Amino acid sequence: MNAFENVSGDQFVLTSEVLETGIMGSRESTRKRIILPIHRSQDARVQRMLNFLQPGTYIRPHMHPLGHATESLVVLKGKIRFFRFTQKGEVISSNILQAGSAHSVADIEPRVWHTFTVLEPDSVLFECKQGPYDAETDKVYAGWAPEEGAGEVNEWLEKLQDHYHG
Repeated sequence: MNAFENVSGDQFVLTSEVLETGIMGSRESTRKRIILPIHRSQDARVQRMLNFLQPGTYIRPHMHPLGHATESLVVLKGKIRFFRFTQKGEVISSNILQAGSAHSVADIEPRVWHTFTVLEPDSVLFECKQGPYDAETDKVYAGWAPEEGAGEVNEWLEKLQDHYHG
């Protein structure tokens, strides 16, 4: 399972029970991550979600090609390393984002190649992006990075992390 069902109702409040359920879901996931969409439907104009993550998960570098696809990330729990890349896959920047610190937010414009690695178990991100979501137009994956599930993913991640200690 990649995601929980969208929440319902006219209000969502993050509780310790929601955090525990999401963290357990990410621990049990073969992908080492799971999303809780907190927007009420996939066609919502603003897409909001909680992303529960474990070290070793692989988010293939990608960019959002549509002009309205600004994306914001807030680390609520744990720590990640956020990367921006050139079109050829060279790292432009590498920033550690950590919950409870001044460095807990990343906001990127459309058409920016990016990914992140998870540095602490049970990390949780809040993500927000303009919708509606369409799987065919939401993102373009980097041809210079391995596909999710490919045999070379671990080697690629190790090389990236070894180069950028943290």
